[in-house]
Amino acid sequence: MTIKVAIVGVTGYTGQELVRLLLSHENVEIKSAVSHSHNGKLMNNVYPSFSKATDLICEDANLEKLAAEVDVIFLALPHGQAASKLNERVLAQCKVIDLGGDFRLKNVSDYEHWYKLKHASPQLLRNAVYGLPELNRKAIVTANLIANPGCYATCSILTLAPLVDSKLIDNHSIIIDAKSGVSGAGRSTDLGVHFNECNESFKAYQVATHRHTPEIEQALSVISEKPFALSFTPHLVPMNRGILVTAYASLLKEVTAEEVFDLYRSFYANEPFIRLFDAPQGDYKHPETRFVKGSNFCDISVSVDVRTKRIICIGAIDNLVKGAAGQAIQNMNLLFGLPETTGLGQAAIFPA
Repeated sequence: MTIKVAIVGVTGYTGQELVRLLLSHENVEIKSAVSHSHNGKLMNNVYPSFSKATDLICEDANLEKLAAEVDVIFLALPHGQAASKLNERVLAQCKVIDLGGDFRLKNVSDYEHWYKLKHASPQLLRNAVYGLPELNRKAIVTANLIANPGCYATCSILTLAPLVDSKLIDNHSIIIDAKSGVSGAGRSTDLGVHFNECNESFKAYQVATHRHTPEIEQALSVISEKPFALSFTPHLVPMNRGILVTAYASLLKEVTAEEVFDLYRSFYANEPFIRLFDAPQGDYKHPETRFVKGSNFCDISVSVDVRTKRIICIGAIDNLVKGAAGQAIQNMNLLFGLPETTGLGQAAIFPA
């Protein structure tokens, strides 16, 4: 099988990461690399790291033209753009995986509240499938439109899902303290990501207003079968890539660390990209971003604080791989009946 793909928004960090990973995917041919701002340029002129790896030339093409030529389109566009470009005619001809936030939320009014925009294609929301394979694999397989999860959301949901499912915790007590590398902001020129503004500093941002908050709540509420609100605070760390989530919740009953670890081990049995830290056994007790850098793994540890009757869960992913491009490829593999690990067997780069 050869899957013909197009990458729209190829020169952003997520788009180029898709190229990097797909070049080593044995079942993929990259037919089109779309970039309006770099139209006509060689990809290896925009990113010299691709020199002698690919001769892709960036082009400017509309979705309907691409849909007739490829099997799947990856949309790696800023929020709001995918919804304004995508339509039923495109979806009738090929699969679409949107790596932006345009189809992640089911309630159209949430886009006005959290994204500060009016959704351009609300009729497509009901058909979009949330692309978190560990929780939604069966629905992904038959979908035409995949909403690839956000990076913070991926790490937060996977770190907490077994606890929410077990009903061991008070869901309203959940606090998520998350940190991301600077690449999470995209290839922008925003003042906050300039070297002098973020180096040698550590800051919270979008406190109580971050757009991944409703995404996390939506996914975990599906598991719990009732809606609830949680606290989510993101922080910017002066490193290139990686996300670390520390989540806290109040326990509803006494439980040992061993029992919780067994709960996670059972919930994620046979999941190829989930790695659990067995604290008593390993030299390293908790996940670190350097252990997942460049890989599609999500590392998780759990600890019980007997004194405060709280549980503390720590998760780590690479925001550009499991948090974006790698997960999109995992979804593509499911859509086309391939083992979902195909093209994603890279170990982390270590030392990072």
